[in-house]
Amino acid sequence: MSEFVEYLSEVFAEFGQTNVRHMFGGHGLYYDGIMFGLVADDQLYLKVDDTIRADYEALGLTAFEYNKNGKTITMSYYHAPEEIYDDPEVAAAWAQKSWEIALKAQKKKKRP
Repeated sequence: MSEFVEYLSEVFAEFGQTNVRHMFGGHGLYYDGIMFGLVADDQLYLKVDDTIRADYEALGLTAFEYNKNGKTITMSYYHAPEEIYDDPEVAAAWAQKSWEIALKAQKKKKRP
């Protein structure tokens, strides 16, 4: 695990205890069993939906994308704002929003 990934537990300490799981060449960032963040190439991305996407885009932040069989796949995770690394309260607020979005998405999947 990279130093950056380990550092994220400090970044989100005020939000709560987070866990990291290795996945697909990157890492998933979890709180209470729900993945709200993604780390790829030592870059943090947070879960978004239509309710907060504009907040990320207003800061010039972009979605996580990867190439699969010659096609670009865009995921619902955006680069995390730089300000989260300097202010634990700000980090907790952004994490809380992303976690709530991830929780809501998980509940939708479980509905019959």
